Amino acid sequence: MKPILTLGWLLAVLPRLNFAAPAVTTYERDCATLAAAKTTDAERLHQLFQLDWDRSLIESPEFATEVGVPGQDHRWSDISLPAIARRKRELQAPLKVLRAINRAQLNATDQLSYDLFRNNQEQAVEGTRFPTEYFQITQLNGIPQDIARLLAIAPHATIPDYEHLIARLNGVPGLVDQTLVLLKQGLTAGITPPRVTLRDVPQQVKNQMETDPQRNSLLDSFRKFPAEIPEAQQMRLRREAELALTEKVIPAFGKLHEFLVRDYLPGARETIAMSDLPDGKAWYEFSARVSTTTRLPPQQIHELGLAEVKRIRSEMDKVIAATGFKGNFGELLEFLRTDPRFAYTNAEDLLRGYRDICKRADPELARLFGKLPRLPYGVLPIPDYAAKSQTTGYYQPGAPSAGRPGYFYANTYAVETRFKWEMEALTLHEAVPGHHLQIALAQEMDAVPEFRKQGSYTAFVEGWGLYAESLGSEMGFYQDPYARFGQLVYEMWRAIRLVVDTGMHAKGWTRQQAIDYFLANASKNAHDVTVEVDRYLVWPGQALAYKIGELRIKELRAYAAQELGDRFDIRQFHDQILGQAAVPLDLLAAHLKEWVTARKTGKSQ
Repeated sequence: MKPILTLGWLLAVLPRLNFAAPAVTTYERDCATLAAAKTTDAERLHQLFQLDWDRSLIESPEFATEVGVPGQDHRWSDISLPAIARRKRELQAPLKVLRAINRAQLNATDQLSYDLFRNNQEQAVEGTRFPTEYFQITQLNGIPQDIARLLAIAPHATIPDYEHLIARLNGVPGLVDQTLVLLKQGLTAGITPPRVTLRDVPQQVKNQMETDPQRNSLLDSFRKFPAEIPEAQQMRLRREAELALTEKVIPAFGKLHEFLVRDYLPGARETIAMSDLPDGKAWYEFSARVSTTTRLPPQQIHELGLAEVKRIRSEMDKVIAATGFKGNFGELLEFLRTDPRFAYTNAEDLLRGYRDICKRADPELARLFGKLPRLPYGVLPIPDYAAKSQTTGYYQPGAPSAGRPGYFYANTYAVETRFKWEMEALTLHEAVPGHHLQIALAQEMDAVPEFRKQGSYTAFVEGWGLYAESLGSEMGFYQDPYARFGQLVYEMWRAIRLVVDTGMHAKGWTRQQAIDYFLANASKNAHDVTVEVDRYLVWPGQALAYKIGELRIKELRAYAAQELGDRFDIRQFHDQILGQAAVPLDLLAAHLKEWVTARKTGKSQ
């Protein structure tokens, strides 16, 4: 999934810098005023949430566009060194307000919001120890991909909307210049992504330097205008966009491309582990803790992964017996990777297959959930400029306030390697009952602050996505034994992550060792495995969250079913899991146990 507002966004703009003490900012002054205000604790808490939310939209215009809040669609974030230093210092300001609020005077809902907000802020402050902002560009993220993605989801219904798009195009040179400063600082500090992962990035930049406006993805929104915009205005807007592309964007990307090829890739580190970076061991442990919302050390996570790989392999052997396949495990994996019956021959058929699965999943939701989101979703191909280095699929959240649906993006690159037996599990994870269902329900919640509606804890979000894959059997999927094997492949994939992520970043594994382990235990093709391993290299710890979150949700389901017996209702259980939006795993467990206790004593219906 493409993340939305997370701790990672905060950390990405907070370097380890020391400037002379600047003047107090408006935000710091407003927080100080709020801390001293003679209002109720609940009023001050909600005012703090609103103050911080409004600030987040101004500080990250890209995020404002993603969540559908108007007013910032013409701007890019200021990632200059002074702006980053200011944000780092300002993280302390809301904590002073929290210390002035008596938590005991809040109701249960506000207490949870208080705890979540405080946890986010304290982790963000702790994370300033690690200069994550130096990773401005990887093969998965950064301006070579993110500019086009943001322009595609930005509003384009009115003349002002299009003028905002043009303003952003004209602002690309400034964004590129600020990015270059951070990349150069990273080179000097020896903090870069592993060089091997950057091999496709120069081409990603060149993909956005297409001189033909009819083919450049940055101008997709200017190819077809709403009928309400007069033809003369359409011509003007298209002309201004093309001028911005020619005179601003392409030269700026040319500068970026030259730097990447001449300096950045040759100077990038040859090592792969986060532990090889300055303060890297602590950095990885922090990343794992934030991602999993647990304090499990890397060694324990590694051992958990090995145990899960062994358990899932046993389940796979049972399914292999049911298929009647004559051969050993390795021969079956090769068969699944190479037999043409398991692949489509063109992208449109592949997308049609995903859409068919979605339509079969939709009506099954009513049996498993009491509350469903109003926001619709669709299926689109991952854009060509990014597909080669992207994963098999991801979810892009919608924006209910802007009328933008959610989208499951499926990778159609090398379509012959996108296997039918993996499609049901992937769809249930990325669309419904996985990411779209969970995220859209959170966005539509009432009576909670915006940071909770739009926030994300990876262990919860991705743990839910993996748990959603396991619901396929209850929804009538995995009837074909190879599809059932595909579901186990995806579960195995997430167990393997526990082994190889910790292996590479904490135990000295080589990249090839990780690839070989992956290929030996899962039937994903070599290209996908390479993309996955390289993803773990540039996003350390994130991939640990899936399996750990899924196991916790399954534990809670087993606990609730055992405790409630005949009173257990799967629809109510799922509504309780999703009813608080995303939360850390310990708070999720506490909430579920309170719910079970209330059900047993007759205090809830």
